[in-house]
Amino acid sequence: MAAENDFHGFTVARSAVLFRVALVLTGNREAAEDLVQETLERAYRKWRTIAAQEAPEAYVRRIMVNLANDRWRRFRRTEPYQDGGDRAAPGDEYGQVDTRDQLIRAIQGLPMRMRTVVVLRYFHDLSDTEIAADLRISPSTVRSQLARGIEKLRGQFPALSDPSPRQPTE
Repeated sequence: MAAENDFHGFTVARSAVLFRVALVLTGNREAAEDLVQETLERAYRKWRTIAAQEAPEAYVRRIMVNLANDRWRRFRRTEPYQDGGDRAAPGDEYGQVDTRDQLIRAIQGLPMRMRTVVVLRYFHDLSDTEIAADLRISPSTVRSQLARGIEKLRGQFPALSDPSPRQPTE
């Protein structure tokens, strides 16, 4: 019963964050809901093992990334994102929503590993070391994938480019 309570508490506390990450990884609400549900289902089956880990959220996030990679391999996008759009004026709430939508679509156009690294850095605020551990790659691979991903995004949004990207400390 204690394991079920722990899992329930984890789900209540972290499901919104998992959903936001899933939304960016998948590109649409329905697929994100399915991804979160499947992730939590798999996590529940292994919860005793996961709860014993030092960082259960990282373990669950790894499950999500693996599931997203599997889905991406099965359902590759056929149309690359084309519209770059303009920056929304301050106070233009509709324009900001449109810009956010364009950014999410542009992120969807990135290769899966690159997309995952960008999402984990900028939507989850993880360091290179944490991302490398989650994805089982080297920190230098994280940095190169991040640099390439940001460069591709800046190419689609030249007006939004900032000369100094946010670099969290490790």
